[in-house]
Amino acid sequence: MKQKLVFATNNAHKLEEVKAVVGDSFEILSLKDIGCTEDIEETGKTLEENALIKVKYVKDKYGYDCFGDDTGLEVEALNGAPGVYSARYAGDGHDAKANMKKLLEELSGIENRRACFRTVIALILDGQEHYFEGRIDGEILTEEHGTAGFGYDPVFRPVGYIHTFAELGLDVKNKISHRALAVKALCKYLTEK
Repeated sequence: MKQKLVFATNNAHKLEEVKAVVGDSFEILSLKDIGCTEDIEETGKTLEENALIKVKYVKDKYGYDCFGDDTGLEVEALNGAPGVYSARYAGDGHDAKANMKKLLEELSGIENRRACFRTVIALILDGQEHYFEGRIDGEILTEEHGTAGFGYDPVFRPVGYIHTFAELGLDVKNKISHRALAVKALCKYLTEK
């Protein structure tokens, strides 16, 4: 019988990405699967804090061992912004198009377009907290390319590739992305435990 773990998200894109990386190793349940319909407010000042807020909420209210993530796009020329505020960079609406538009406007005329995506996963398992991180370096293009993926994928081109995350497709992205690297670190820990 596969071990069940709750992933503290209702984001279908994230869930799909994580399930693809995990494969058949574990049964991943979403917040919806456990009947959690609340919007867990992310009030942390760091990716680590936000990830832990979500998993503590699920553990405390529903009793499940759980992992949750927070991801930020960190742009060198913007001193690491949007960072922890990536999802609501252009306002509280979590509007990916508006976020990309604001980012491109902020970088207008700036030559240094180096950036990285960072994902931090917090895990509560058997009463202990653990953290796993994935990072991928790249650059922000001057316009959108591609239609796959979500968030900033159409403007982020990872180092060593000629295409954006939105052009590479889920199969390639799931092998190299920040989230994939963090999930692989989580899986490695769980299988070696």
